[in-house]
Amino acid sequence: MASEETPLLTDQAVIDHEAVYKRFTPGHKRIILAITALVATFPVYTSGMFVPLIPQIARDLDSTPSVVSLAVSLSVLANAVGSLTWASYSGFYGRRPILLLSMLTLAVASVGSGSASSVPSLLIWRIIQAFGAASGLSVGIAVLADIYKMEERGTASGAFFGAILFGMALAPTIAGASAYYWSWRTTQYQLFWAAALAFILTYQFQPETSQPGARGLDKLIEKEGRSRWVWLNPFKNIILLRSPNVLFISLAEGCVVITDYVLLVPIAYTFGQKYGITNEAIIGALCIPVGLGNIIGSNLAGRYSDKLVISLRERRGGVWVPEDRLRATLLGGIILTPCSILVSGFAIQFTEGRLSIIINTICLVLNGVGVSVVFNPANAYLVDILHDRSAEVTSANMAVRCVIVAVLVGFIIPSLETFGVAATFAGAAGISWLGYGLICLVIVYGGRLRAWVDLGFSTQQNN
Repeated sequence: MASEETPLLTDQAVIDHEAVYKRFTPGHKRIILAITALVATFPVYTSGMFVPLIPQIARDLDSTPSVVSLAVSLSVLANAVGSLTWASYSGFYGRRPILLLSMLTLAVASVGSGSASSVPSLLIWRIIQAFGAASGLSVGIAVLADIYKMEERGTASGAFFGAILFGMALAPTIAGASAYYWSWRTTQYQLFWAAALAFILTYQFQPETSQPGARGLDKLIEKEGRSRWVWLNPFKNIILLRSPNVLFISLAEGCVVITDYVLLVPIAYTFGQKYGITNEAIIGALCIPVGLGNIIGSNLAGRYSDKLVISLRERRGGVWVPEDRLRATLLGGIILTPCSILVSGFAIQFTEGRLSIIINTICLVLNGVGVSVVFNPANAYLVDILHDRSAEVTSANMAVRCVIVAVLVGFIIPSLETFGVAATFAGAAGISWLGYGLICLVIVYGGRLRAWVDLGFSTQQNN
């Protein structure tokens, strides 16, 4: 268990520790990071792309916006199940084959989704599509943990999560333009080609990154002298949530990221109606400021959290405290994320003209920064404390987050219709503040919480 009394590394341990992370050159690591980040955009892209399409799909399939928006909730839930499944099998069979299989699943489902002729068939294909895309985050985080040591992990995660969250904001832009000039079905076929490209890049340029002897398959061969198919229970990863550290971080992330969904999912009915925008391409482009904020916040938070880990460890004479990384989330969790959506809600409902547009644009950027400032260090923290189960803990974290988002997304449009924009956005801000309080608890009591429920946490020696 890692604690304030974690011992320093021995000379031999340092040599062995460094060798694991020198298997790939810095240039090769950057290639792996780029490919992994591309794949990791698919989970958020598959849900985010529906934001500007909801009105057109509802008309095309003779349905209502509320019914079509179920595709977002169901895809988020499918992401959770898929993340747990792919993470379990990546830990046993390796990262590369699982990424390839998941991209193949995504490609096939995207064709099915694009050819759907009814809402039920669309929902079924969307579930399969989201399931296939789900490997990007949990397995992607595991790839980073395989090749980057703890002191570099925040910076690498910054680029990784910047790409993911920018993909979430860019998706509506691309999808909106495609729907306006062609059809919403075109967006699904675009996703097919993107998945095919990711499959080719992974096959050609991404090696197996699992650390030597770490795969379950390696241990099976060592024990039985042969390989064989093994069925795994993907839901066993949920047991990691019995740790308050893992559970609190996961709940907090779900409560914080809901602000993104409250801003983006109904954007055609909030920003669009406010400013008289009906063009799907322009509606999608409204999401770009959030994406720019995501890139800025993720990279800044990643580098800053690495520096905090290093500087505070040196200040203690070499003693590592994992919760140091979480201190980098304070500005995003307390101020940027909740205050930006709170101000945006009142600006939409009570201000007019150019002033309203300026305020809301600033709020969109700041919300993107704030969410990334929380997400990056929080996810890196989970990998720090459970390094040898990075994919598993990321999938458990994602499952909790997805359940929260899936449940709350279904209430966004009805809440807007019933209570108005300002009240709905204020409610999201309140949820964000409550969630971030859990991260504060981990910062203050993290060592005690790890001691209370010990999952066999990583130490400085194996990180």
